[in-house]
Amino acid sequence: MKTLVKRPTSLRATPTLSRSTLTLGVSTALLLPLTAQAQAQADEAKETTLKPVVVTGRAPDHNPYSEAGAPYKAKQSGDERRVKPLAETPATITVLTRQQLQDTGRTDLRDILRAQPGITLGTGENGNAFGDRYIIRGQEARSDVFVDGLRDPGMTVRESFATEQIEITKGPSATFAGRGATGGAVNSVTKQATTVADFTKLSVGLGSDDHRRLTLDANHAFSDDTALRVNLLESYEDVPDRSPAFRSRNGVALSLTHHVTSQLTVTTDYYHLKTKDRPDLGTWYENGKPVKKIPVYAQAEDFLESSIDTFTVRAAYRFDDTTKLSNLTRYGTTENGYVVTSASGGSNLVTPVSIAAFARHNGWQEVEYFANQTNLELERVLGGMKHTMLFSVELSNHKVTNGGFNVTTATPTNCQTVRGSTISNAHCFVSATGVPVADLNSFLKYTVTRGAVKSDWNTKTLAVSAMDTVDVTDKLALSGGLRVDRFDYSNLNGGLKYKLMDNLFNAQVGAVYKFLPYANVYANLSTASDFNGGESDVTNCGYGGLCLVGSGETAISTFTQSKPEKSTNIELGSKWELMEGKLLATGALFQVRKRDIMENNSTVTNYSLNGTLNTGSYKVEGIELGLAGNITSQLSAHAGFALMDSEITKSVIASNVGKELANLPKKTASILLSYKFTPKFNFGGTLTHQSSKFSGSPESAAGNFKVPGYNTLDLFASYKFNRQLSARVNVNNVFDKEYYLATYTAGKFTYMGDARNIRATLNYDF
Repeated sequence: MKTLVKRPTSLRATPTLSRSTLTLGVSTALLLPLTAQAQAQADEAKETTLKPVVVTGRAPDHNPYSEAGAPYKAKQSGDERRVKPLAETPATITVLTRQQLQDTGRTDLRDILRAQPGITLGTGENGNAFGDRYIIRGQEARSDVFVDGLRDPGMTVRESFATEQIEITKGPSATFAGRGATGGAVNSVTKQATTVADFTKLSVGLGSDDHRRLTLDANHAFSDDTALRVNLLESYEDVPDRSPAFRSRNGVALSLTHHVTSQLTVTTDYYHLKTKDRPDLGTWYENGKPVKKIPVYAQAEDFLESSIDTFTVRAAYRFDDTTKLSNLTRYGTTENGYVVTSASGGSNLVTPVSIAAFARHNGWQEVEYFANQTNLELERVLGGMKHTMLFSVELSNHKVTNGGFNVTTATPTNCQTVRGSTISNAHCFVSATGVPVADLNSFLKYTVTRGAVKSDWNTKTLAVSAMDTVDVTDKLALSGGLRVDRFDYSNLNGGLKYKLMDNLFNAQVGAVYKFLPYANVYANLSTASDFNGGESDVTNCGYGGLCLVGSGETAISTFTQSKPEKSTNIELGSKWELMEGKLLATGALFQVRKRDIMENNSTVTNYSLNGTLNTGSYKVEGIELGLAGNITSQLSAHAGFALMDSEITKSVIASNVGKELANLPKKTASILLSYKFTPKFNFGGTLTHQSSKFSGSPESAAGNFKVPGYNTLDLFASYKFNRQLSARVNVNNVFDKEYYLATYTAGKFTYMGDARNIRATLNYDF
């Protein structure tokens, strides 16, 4: 271990770096109070022998928010507005530390989150591939992704090469996140420059499916006051067993920190990520089941591309130990575009054979985002009780332009398909005589040009919030918060401009009672809300986009009468810090209710702007358990289990009442275990389980297609040759299970999980 002489740069005090001896074994005695040692009366005539005190530190590139000696356990949130340690915060917050991310080998945020309890993936309307679509406790969270406490601009593919830890808040959390966040929020905490010391870490990865990955993490302290950190990424891989589909990533993250004075610190960040994929949209449904062993049909002209540029400036001024002022300013742009090919089953009218017909999906998006957040933190003693008060003001301006591509094909149609009473000329995998086409991946020969704008979306927000955490006694802490968001929304869609200006009021109250020195129970009530058309990436009512009644001036008039959708979360839980603080066990019962939901119009067979306003409601009830940290000095774990039940309680479609929600499996679980056989050799694995779920648009009644449940096993092993050189091998989906992540409402395309793949990574510390 390296001795530290300076504190890593942070907007909060760095978590304590002291380390205790780890208790060995797991038994029921862990749930009993720690036995107090008897203190004998000091005998002046007797000599006292003191045990040696061993002080250890952590390497300068460590995660400053994790527990010392327990890298799977996060001690503190990277969001400075969460003033209590995570073990004393009255909410379910799952934290994935950098060490856990490295061990699992998962790099895209999509793959990282899909393995977490209570989270599932969804598909987009019309194959919307702008970015990752997360569903937390049954509710859409695709726009509720944050970086260092500020909303991340745009729908996009997200990578973890510059990530310190990922924090997943379960349940409505609008007092922190603002509008949206009705099911929860995801906050990525980035790697920051530190003046502690210089370090450079180079990682080179090779593997099956032409996997190649190169990352560099380098920090240089120019002086005691200034440091620069650089993270670089170059990555490519074929989609396992689905080539010529592929994924490509290139990224740069820069962080420059300067301690202007002993009280003022300024940090400037720049983040760039460019992704270029040829996506595989997977299989389709026939006779109520996914079709297996399908060929790879992605076309040579298919693409999913994204380019992200984000600038962030942080300034923190500490007046004294009880007063701190901080400001975060971010400006970002994102450009997205995709043309992708899917396939679906049908009947060939020329020859009565079952066929697979091609379909195309496309879109482009430009995002511009500005946000400024100012936080004033005060610690005061009032009425004999310690108050930690936080006052925040946040400004944001979010602009999104959506459009489509003009896509033509030079290949003549080779079949006719029928759906209902509609007969169409089509392109199929097989010819009219049932013969498979040649050169499947270059069959369609697309020509692509950029099309016109479909919507021009803009939301300006001014938010004010106040929070207070009160230590009533040594055992009891109360917390509460209020937030008001004043939003100004406009959307130019179909030649008509829809405008709405209103306020969103949200609150949170919580209580934590520490009935043992290492255990507590808590209760929490929180709310969240969002307005009609709050999702910027879609232009229809079925997926959270603009929802209208009527057309023309009637639609404009009725739109202004829509009320915000509102969510309320009630949670009762308990948290236990065991193994001398190295292991955190959590459990919670929760109920989420959402009301005043915009619904897709039942008379419309295809998704459109037509719908009904504030007519739906549902509830989700469940239990979630978690475990993170060291079970013994050799065995570490990060595990979770969520059991959820949902019900549509109100709908404009009477037959939907009583149904469960779409995209919500009843059971999800993940168990990551890592065992240190020797100080140099580590071995572990992750078992992931998801029960079956139904198709359907977000937050609506379950559809007709059931996505089968699955179990997958991933294994990893690492070896440290010396202080500088180490290696890790990951084998993902060990048993090569064919499984499915999500399906489109109509079953036209179904995302498949990755086949078995092997990755080897060599790490060198300079």
